Amino acid sequence: MIERLQGFPDNVLAFVCKGRITRQDYDTVLVPAVEDALRRHDKLRLYYETAGDFAAYDAGAMWDDFKVGVEHLTRWERFAVVSDVEWIRHSVQLFGFLMPAKMRMFSTSETTAARDWIVAP
Repeated sequence: MIERLQGFPDNVLAFVCKGRITRQDYDTVLVPAVEDALRRHDKLRLYYETAGDFAAYDAGAMWDDFKVGVEHLTRWERFAVVSDVEWIRHSVQLFGFLMPAKMRMFSTSETTAARDWIVAP
């Protein structure tokens, strides 16, 4: 499940992933939030955290994750990815250079630093 986090500025989309992530999670939570925010802002920031009970992404969810990033490639300003899941950490390190936005990886023990960084001017 993808849950939207509150308490961030309007130009920052913040989510936590719990358990198994499905295409439906993207279709009902993440994609509508991105589309709504893009109507109000030229540039967006994304805070993306995996919870301790995160299990996996379904194949459809992985495709939707890729599409959301690429469809609005030039509209992203910053990404903060918070995870201790090794394959996610490696993927960010491996493919992060493809994104024109600033991207930083944080461990779950650095949640406060990640939240500070994503909202910093």
